Amino acid sequence: MSSIVVSIRVPRELKEKLEELNINGSEVTRKRREKNVEEVETLILAENLKKLREKLAGKIDPATIARRIREDRSRR
Repeated sequence: MSSIVVSIRVPRELKEKLEELNINGSEVTRKRREKNVEEVETLILAENLKKLREKLAGKIDPATIARRIREDRSRR
């Protein structure tokens, strides 16, 4: 996987504190950004699911859905 460099500015005191505590600021920032992306993707998926539910409300029989899921699982 390729990567790029992203720089951020932090107060000098924060940088010094990170060094004092032996905390890898880059790793902390990278993990937090990854978590943030996952959170936003989850929110988008939830909103899309909500819209889909509203669009399909009353159009699909729950018994049919359950039957098709069982059929799909039995094929695996």
